[in-house]
Amino acid sequence: MTTTIDEIDDQIFRIATFVPDIGLSFNQILVLADEPMLFHLGMRGLFPAVSEAVQRLLPLDRLRWLGFGHVEADECGAMNQWLAAAPGAQVTFGGLGCMVSVNDLADRAPVPLDDQQVIDLGGKRLRYLPTPHVPHGWEAGVFFEETTSTLLCGDLFTQTGDGPAISFDSPIENSIATDRQFGYMSASPSTATTLDTLASLEPTTLALMHGPAQKGPAGTWLRELADVHRHAVAA
Repeated sequence: MTTTIDEIDDQIFRIATFVPDIGLSFNQILVLADEPMLFHLGMRGLFPAVSEAVQRLLPLDRLRWLGFGHVEADECGAMNQWLAAAPGAQVTFGGLGCMVSVNDLADRAPVPLDDQQVIDLGGKRLRYLPTPHVPHGWEAGVFFEETTSTLLCGDLFTQTGDGPAISFDSPIENSIATDRQFGYMSASPSTATTLDTLASLEPTTLALMHGPAQKGPAGTWLRELADVHRHAVAA
């Protein structure tokens, strides 16, 4: 396995490890600012490779914030390894997820976030949006980086294969095919509404957990995905 580093927007880096046995890339998103944040903490087994890659961009003890989209091994399995490596860092996550899981799982108390709460990193601003069950997990949520219009979107638009770091093509077809393969997306009466809310942000970059960073009319892509789920629920 090889871990690669690519700048996908101004001072926002995709750190990707392709795992051939699974057929997916596992991506961390590092937001460099006065108070740097690492989004997605990865599985424990990938911590040595990922932490070495992060260290090429900044000393680990400079990390201030650690975040993820939902409670799952590839999102937060290495959480306590990161907390040990970055003594000044804190996990930040939605208030619901902190209450039901992270308060107990994390070796240091996390910082709970409310809907639309903004973390000012100093040079970057991350707005938290809870997205229950989208793409899955009661406690799921995303971050929107306001200065670059980058949506740190977790498992949304998941794609298989070892593709490029950045794609300008629509992710809709590939992500629907992946959903048919794995069945990872929830489909409920609220799914389309949640996706419409994210679309209203009009992001220009989607920082995926699995797949390339998607640059382009991401608001349109989110509305298209909302329509797919709206039709699925109606059927």
